[in-house]
Amino acid sequence: MIWKELLNSQRYGATKSINFDPARSPFEMDYDRIIFSYPFRRLQDKTQVFPLPDHDFVHNRLTHSLEVSSVGRSLGKMVGEKILEREKDLALTAADFGSIVAAACLAHDIGNPPFGHSGEKAISEFFLNHVEGRIFESKVTKAEWADLVSFEGNAQGLRLLCHAQNKGLRLTHATLAAFTKYPCQSSFDGKSKEKKSQKKFGFYQTEANIFREVAAATSLKEEIKNIAWARHPLVYLVEAADDTCYHIIDLEDGCRLGWVRYEVARDLLAEIIGDAYKPEKLDELETVEEKMATLRALAINILVGQLTKAFLENEKEILDGTLNADLFSLVPCSATLKQISQLSVAQIYQSRQVIEKEAAGFQVISGLMEAFCSAAYKVHFDDKPGYRDQLVYKLMPSDILLGVQKSETTYQLLRTVLDFISGLTDGHALSLYRNLTGISLPGIRS
Repeated sequence: MIWKELLNSQRYGATKSINFDPARSPFEMDYDRIIFSYPFRRLQDKTQVFPLPDHDFVHNRLTHSLEVSSVGRSLGKMVGEKILEREKDLALTAADFGSIVAAACLAHDIGNPPFGHSGEKAISEFFLNHVEGRIFESKVTKAEWADLVSFEGNAQGLRLLCHAQNKGLRLTHATLAAFTKYPCQSSFDGKSKEKKSQKKFGFYQTEANIFREVAAATSLKEEIKNIAWARHPLVYLVEAADDTCYHIIDLEDGCRLGWVRYEVARDLLAEIIGDAYKPEKLDELETVEEKMATLRALAINILVGQLTKAFLENEKEILDGTLNADLFSLVPCSATLKQISQLSVAQIYQSRQVIEKEAAGFQVISGLMEAFCSAAYKVHFDDKPGYRDQLVYKLMPSDILLGVQKSETTYQLLRTVLDFISGLTDGHALSLYRNLTGISLPGIRS
């Protein structure tokens, strides 16, 4: 793969070339289109780690995405500067590299459903284990069923970017390729979870041709014809920015909530900071919050430098499509990062408070799946739907109803219903579930 083709600024879906203002690159416009989009705005009420948090300082998907984008921009610019020193024929700037990574980072969680991974599991298990969901297996193809039984936020994100707001955001091919962390479809012979690029999948059957166009436009290395490709090199920076934020900032949130002792968090971050760690300076600060903020900033700064170096040292393998590792495993402090990950799992992600709310979220999404998938199918394909199904059907938004009415297959119909359910915010999903089940009624105080 070569940089000139990888950084293709043509827009997906564009029918003609557009003259751009030289002061505002196509990649900066990608960033702007994402940040002003409706799917991005909904992230403000979607779970990051702490579902429906009682504290306003912990991160939701929106604040997390903004922070990942900030780190990603730094990584992209620093890598871009070094590449441009060598690639003199590239009519780009380091800021262009930064803008592509920043835009892809901004959108990296845009396809996540309510209640995070619990929501993903609830959608998948509806089709796998629920009587009402299992009936659809015989009504779709094998490849379509593989999509349904494994809801994937990355694939849903690509779908949103290409279809949101009617004609999609029309992002550049470079940004769409850098966004696609797993450039393969959900099920095929020879897929290996040992391979980083195939651990999950990056597009549904409905977007397969779209991604093939993106892959061709950026000349991604094809690993299995029309099915799987090597990652776009900038995916490694998007992934690294995300890893940086959830390792460091989730630890900070855990400490603020009292789930991780300050001394433990401090010492782990000090190992990353290394020689730049000055305990005497830290002691001058009065509160734990100030100390953790300082440690967090220093740790992220060190990691950005180490990750940039790791990318450049492995650039040849990355361009060849042969690097089967994430950048986090290649930095000097990888052992400490692994410790932080293990601590976060034990004391944050598996804490009772998180598990209780994830369990509740799972129940909410399961209930919505049963109600809306069944109603949409019965109203659209059955001659005599029940009265409740007719009522539930009418509760879906007009754009979703239009999509259902245009559906020619069961798979298309289910994908449209999943657009609705996965697009709900945590609060809206909970309110809708309560109303559907009679736990509460609109306009009546419980």
